[in-house]
Amino acid sequence: MTPGINVVKKSGVSHRVHEYTHEASSESYGLEAAEKMGVPCAQVYKTLVVNLDNKTLAVGIIPVAAMLNMKLMAKAAGAKKAAMASPADVERSTGYVLGGVSPLGQKKRLKSIIDESAKAFSTIYVSAGRRGLEIELDPMDLSALLGGVMAEICRE
Repeated sequence: MTPGINVVKKSGVSHRVHEYTHEASSESYGLEAAEKMGVPCAQVYKTLVVNLDNKTLAVGIIPVAAMLNMKLMAKAAGAKKAAMASPADVERSTGYVLGGVSPLGQKKRLKSIIDESAKAFSTIYVSAGRRGLEIELDPMDLSALLGGVMAEICRE
């Protein structure tokens, strides 16, 4: 069990855990997850940690094939600027390794913004806390568990 799975189980939220064999040679963890699970990549979301105004960290949760728009992310988080957090800051604040960062069960609870495209699906897939492990759940349940908000944060 990972901290992310434990959070979902403890909450009683309806979910499913999916496991697949991660290939070390994979260039994109998220696209690999969609392919191995046989689901549309638009329904698989990645967890990106950003630095807001060089002061605090926040999480953007977006489709794996999309790019995070830093201006939209900053605006949604109530900041002036957003930039990708350093790998060391990501691992230290979340407790997860890159490629397996779950939005759930992080060491420090960070402000979380979920791209509003998630509203189009009854369930989405997010990392469960390690490469090769995903949690499928309702995006509104994810938002509630994170105390997060939905906003447009992707670049087309």
